[in-house]
Amino acid sequence: MEKKFYCQNIGKKTIKITSTVLSMIMLCTASFSFAESQQPKATWYRYYDKNGVANISSSVTPAHIKNGYEALDRNMQVIKRSKAYNVEKDLQQSSSRADELRKSEQDSRLKRAYSNSSVAITKKNEALANIKQQIALQNQNLKQIQNDRILLKRQEIEYYRTGKTVPTVLKDRIKYNSENIARTKTYVQNLQTSYRDTQTYYDDIINRLKKLE
Repeated sequence: MEKKFYCQNIGKKTIKITSTVLSMIMLCTASFSFAESQQPKATWYRYYDKNGVANISSSVTPAHIKNGYEALDRNMQVIKRSKAYNVEKDLQQSSSRADELRKSEQDSRLKRAYSNSSVAITKKNEALANIKQQIALQNQNLKQIQNDRILLKRQEIEYYRTGKTVPTVLKDRIKYNSENIARTKTYVQNLQTSYRDTQTYYDDIINRLKKLE
């Protein structure tokens, strides 16, 4: 005859547990404990050097890690294998992870700065329009300086034609004018370079933001 057991819980409800159920619980617990105790534990660690010679020790050494090793139980049966540590591969992976982290941080900064690609496009157009305006102004300035040079050179030629000595003041004005033309041309070239760089800079930002959208 099956025995019955009763257990009173906090809610004052009676739970009936039969002897069969109790036996099953005890059997499962015992089986789990037995299986857990039967899990093999590593006792020896073996690796093979470049000459194929087996090296065994009771602990993992740098040589084991470098060559890759096997974990053995006390019966010398393999229970686990660990691959050889590749320094170059690890460095490459570390570098790759660092690059991905930097890219992720940059993307986050871009999102905070521009929110989306439409905002970046507006910023790009504003920046390019500003540079284009500066280029136009400098070209006008350059044209005026070049016209001044024509007048100054005519004056110089007239002095030469009449056999008179060119005044020092005129010589200085011609020299300053020449230097001013050179500076202005360089400034225009720098602005043109800045225009191209700004265009490339914003195009990269816009493309990255579009990928994040």
